[in-house]
Amino acid sequence: MGRGATILALAVVLGRACAAGEWDLGTDRDAFTPCTHCVAAGTVLLEASHVYIDNTTGSPTNNYPESLFRIGTNDWFEWRIGANYGAGSQGTIVTSVETGEGTPDGSTLYESSLLYGFKVNLTAQDGLRPEAGCIVEGSTPAYGDVFGTVPVATGVAGWELPNGWRLDTAIRYAYAEGLADWFSRWSPSAVLRMPLSDRVEAHAEWFGSYSAGIRDTISQPFFSPGFHLMLTRNLEMGLRVGWGLAADAAPFFSDAGLGWRW
Repeated sequence: MGRGATILALAVVLGRACAAGEWDLGTDRDAFTPCTHCVAAGTVLLEASHVYIDNTTGSPTNNYPESLFRIGTNDWFEWRIGANYGAGSQGTIVTSVETGEGTPDGSTLYESSLLYGFKVNLTAQDGLRPEAGCIVEGSTPAYGDVFGTVPVATGVAGWELPNGWRLDTAIRYAYAEGLADWFSRWSPSAVLRMPLSDRVEAHAEWFGSYSAGIRDTISQPFFSPGFHLMLTRNLEMGLRVGWGLAADAAPFFSDAGLGWRW
């Protein structure tokens, strides 16, 4: 049994040993596709991760802490502020952290950045009409090789399915600074979320990153399974891994993190 399968089996056992109850923080870091709804009014949700990306060329990327504070103000709006430090040669396109273009010679980039923005609920699910929301953010480097603020807009929609399953989809657009000029990055995604017990949820996801406006366009699709385990009503831990499905995509990545609500 592989390491990933062992971890997943352990999570299922732990989850079944826990008391019953519908516990879900609705973290955005749980998958590449964000959650469709905001955090509850008067609460704060901290999300953090360590991300490793085995790049096709150059040094691997390591991101941490990918911290994000989500601050609920009412039923349909939240503020978002965060920070991250990353080192690697090919950016961080498998996570919610947006950076510029990778280096052509595979040399290592070092970058720390601040993230800020908001999230809005747009609709509730009603039959075939999905629950939907949007996220508007900016990412400003505080230190690194590029210094332009990257604007990011994300639309997300999802449906509750029978047996507690859920299908969420999203499309993200970023206007990023490359080594020669600015370019567009489109990132569609879809994730199927499947409860394994009252505290454990697994998911299977497809997502991709597609550039436009640079000399050599880049297509990077990925397949990514993962799970999260609720340790308490307010504390979640999760792991997702992924494999690139094209020559431009990193062969492997892992993302281990947590969510903490108070």
